[in-house]
Amino acid sequence: MIIAERKPLQQIFEMLKSYRRIGILGCGTCVTVCMAGGQKEAEELAAALTIHRRREKEPVEVEAFTIERQCEYEYIEQVKDRLAGYEVILSLGCGVGVQTLVERMPELRVLPGVNTQSMGYPLEQGVWVERCLGCGDCVLHVTLGICPITRCAKSILNGPCGGSSGGKCEIDPEVDCAWHLIHERMEKMGRLSELQAIQPPKDWSVSHHGGPRTVVREEVKLDRGQ
Repeated sequence: MIIAERKPLQQIFEMLKSYRRIGILGCGTCVTVCMAGGQKEAEELAAALTIHRRREKEPVEVEAFTIERQCEYEYIEQVKDRLAGYEVILSLGCGVGVQTLVERMPELRVLPGVNTQSMGYPLEQGVWVERCLGCGDCVLHVTLGICPITRCAKSILNGPCGGSSGGKCEIDPEVDCAWHLIHERMEKMGRLSELQAIQPPKDWSVSHHGGPRTVVREEVKLDRGQ
């Protein structure tokens, strides 16, 4: 899932200071799960903004509502007229949601209400850890499900780097060395000898290093056209 956190309130207040009629738009998927931008958070932010404006003796009309996904046109289409009725939309969706909104409705003024951080999973209540960089060339089959691109600070394919100590990364004694974890798992699974194979240089052109990516599945396009 995409992990995000709400921007600081003062930053949001500053971004919105010149607008009177404001729509706060939550998203019903990832940001709801990580408790950064669902309906509850949208309503709390609307209340905080209203209180702030009253204290400043400044007028404001603010409404909070949520759609299933901000990253798909079909859900935006369902509230298109409602969105157009605001001076500005504060999106609590991820960066993809913000950009999808403005691509679908170019005339709409959309501001980000959260900082998109990573892709990962919930370790425990209120704690999310990054596990994927979306590199476009997954090597989890080689490392038995532990990603060296994300979890190694240097994204080394043929590790370890030599800087780890006691199974911890040299950048932080609280961070596990990815290659220590990989080695332990390979040994436990009886496949340690496979680490002797040298992995070739990674094709970074399929990651963001090659520019914005577009994924095309021709079979899906054909199915939709039938």
